[in-house]
Amino acid sequence: MQSILEIAGLTKTYRGGFTALNGVDLTINKGEIFALLGPNGAGKTTLIGAVCGLVEPSAGSITAFGKDMKHHWRSLRARIGLVPQELTTDMFETVWRTVNYSRGLFGLAPDKGKVEAILRSLSLWDKRDNQVRALSGGMKRRVMIAKALAHEPELLFLDEPTAGVDVELRRDMWENIARLRDGGTTIILTTHYIEEAEEMADRIGIIQSGRIRMVDETQRIMRQLGRIEADFALVDPLPALPPELAQPGLSLSADGATIHFRDAEGAGGSGGEGKAHVAAIAQKLAGLGYVYRSIDMRESSLEDIFVHLLGEPQS
Repeated sequence: MQSILEIAGLTKTYRGGFTALNGVDLTINKGEIFALLGPNGAGKTTLIGAVCGLVEPSAGSITAFGKDMKHHWRSLRARIGLVPQELTTDMFETVWRTVNYSRGLFGLAPDKGKVEAILRSLSLWDKRDNQVRALSGGMKRRVMIAKALAHEPELLFLDEPTAGVDVELRRDMWENIARLRDGGTTIILTTHYIEEAEEMADRIGIIQSGRIRMVDETQRIMRQLGRIEADFALVDPLPALPPELAQPGLSLSADGATIHFRDAEGAGGSGGEGKAHVAAIAQKLAGLGYVYRSIDMRESSLEDIFVHLLGEPQS
C-alpha cells in the first residue's frame, strides 16, 4: 500500500525538559482513515503540530508525499489540511467569506463552485451568509472543516472533530468524513470518543507519554485483544461451582445466583472463539440439569481494550 506520510524517530523536547514526543515512528497509508488515540498529554496534538509546521521537532524526520517536510515545507503544507481542536476563526465574518479567505491563503484562485460544493457537503449552504458567531457549536465545527477543505488538501488532520457536538450531529459528521475518504482524502483524526474510532477508522494508533504503543487495523486489534464475557442467571442458586464446571474463565457469584464466564484475551471480537465457548457452556449446563433464566453476553469494545492497554480511561 502506498504511503502518504512517513514519520521516523520524531522527538520534541520543550524548553524546561518536558519531552512531548519520544522517538515516534509512524506511517500513514494513502486513502485511509487513521485514528490516533491517547490520554491527555500523550502527544497527539504535538504530533499533528509537527507535521503541519506549527511545532519544530527536536529530532527525527517527516516525509510527506515522498518529500522531506523540513526542506519542502511551503509546497507540502499546501497539500495538508488541519482542523484544530479549538475554534479559531473570525466570528464576525460570514461563513462564505471565511471559507473563501482560507482558500486564498494557500494561493488558490477563487472558485465559487468549489466553495459551494464544500458548503453543501457539510450542510452549510443555507448558512453561507450568517456570521460564524451566530451558528451552533456543531455548525461552527463544520465551518472549521470547510476552511480546511477550501484549499483541496490530500491529507487532512482532524483534531477532536466532534468535540462538543451532540450525538445526532456526530453521526452526521462521521458520514461527512467517510465521504471525504471515499473522495480520495487521507484522514488522520484524534478523538475522545473511542466508539468514533471503532466505527470509522481503518487503522488505529495508540500513543502514551510521547511513544506509540500500538498501530494496527481496527478489526485486528478487536480480534487479538478482545474478550467475551457472559453471565448465566440461574433459577436456583448454587452453594459452589460444581466440579463438572471447573474450567479456566468460569466463576460463581458470591450469592451463587450467577455463573460468570470470561474468555481469554483474543477470543472476543470478529472471528473469535468466545461465542462458541459460551454456547458450549450453555449446553453443558443444560446437560447437567442446571436451569438458567437468561444469558447476558458482552464483547469487548475498543474502549475496554484501550483501558486494558493503558490502565486508564481516555479523558
